[in-house]
Amino acid sequence: MEWSDEVVARLRALWADGHSTAEIGRRLGVSKNAVVGKAHRLDLPSRPSPIRRDGSGTPRSRAPRRATGPTLPPLNCTRMPLAAPKAALVLELQASPSPQQPLTPRASVLPAYTGRVVPCSWPLGEPGTKTFRFCDESSVPGKPYCEAHAAIAYVRVRDRRYEVA
Repeated sequence: MEWSDEVVARLRALWADGHSTAEIGRRLGVSKNAVVGKAHRLDLPSRPSPIRRDGSGTPRSRAPRRATGPTLPPLNCTRMPLAAPKAALVLELQASPSPQQPLTPRASVLPAYTGRVVPCSWPLGEPGTKTFRFCDESSVPGKPYCEAHAAIAYVRVRDRRYEVA
C-alpha cells in the first residue's frame, strides 16, 4: 500500500479522534497492523492498552501467587564422559524393596548398543525418587519398550465409522 499525504492526514485525524486501530484500518482499507506500524513510524502519541480496563495505562496489580514449589525434586545427575567405554556401568535398584530392607543398589554391566537387545525404556516410579527406575525386560526390535509396555504405548485408534450402536 502506498501511504499518500491525504491518507496519512486521515490517519492522523482518526488517531486524534481516538478511534481504534481496527476501525482506522477499516476506514482506510488497510489492516490494523498496517495502521499500528504507520502510527509508530509517524511517532504518533501512544494509546492506553485496550486490555487494561482502568484506563491509567499502568498495569493492574495482581493477586500474589501461591508458591507451591517445584513439581519434581532436583535430579542429581552426573555427566557421562564423551568417550564412553564399550560397556557402561549402571546402578539399578531392586524392583520391589520390602519396607524393612534398605535400598541397596546393585551394579550390572550393560553391553554397548549393537542394535540387538536393548532394555525397555518404560519408566517405573516417580522421577527424582530413590525408587525410580526403568523396566529391565528386553525391548521389542525397533521399539524402545518391551512387549507388555509396547502394548500399552502403541494403541491403534478404532475406526468408529463401521461400529453399530
